[in-house]
Amino acid sequence: MFGPVEHRPFRLTLNSDGRSHPVENLLSIATLVVGLLAFITGFIPGAHVIASWAGALGFGGGLYSQYISATTPERALNVVGIVASFVGVALGIYHGGFMP
Repeated sequence: MFGPVEHRPFRLTLNSDGRSHPVENLLSIATLVVGLLAFITGFIPGAHVIASWAGALGFGGGLYSQYISATTPERALNVVGIVASFVGVALGIYHGGFMP
C-alpha cells in the first residue's frame, strides 16, 4: 500500500551533506562550549570577568563560525552558542564587567 520503508540507523553528525568540514565543525563546537561557559559563569557574580570575556569571544567567534558554516547542524550549534554567549556577556557586564 505505501511501499517499502527504508530503515537507516540514527547517526549524530555535523556533516549532513556527506562531506567533511573539520574547520567548520571545530568552530561550531568551540562556539557552543565557550557560549555555555559564558552562560554558566554569568550567573556567578564573582566570575563576571570570565563571563564577560568568554561571552564576547564566543559571540564574535560564533558570528564568524555562522558565516562560514556549511551545514544546518553546524548552524544550529552556532545559534545556541551565540545566544548563550550573549546572555553570558550581558550578565557578566551586569555583575561587574571585563575587569576585576
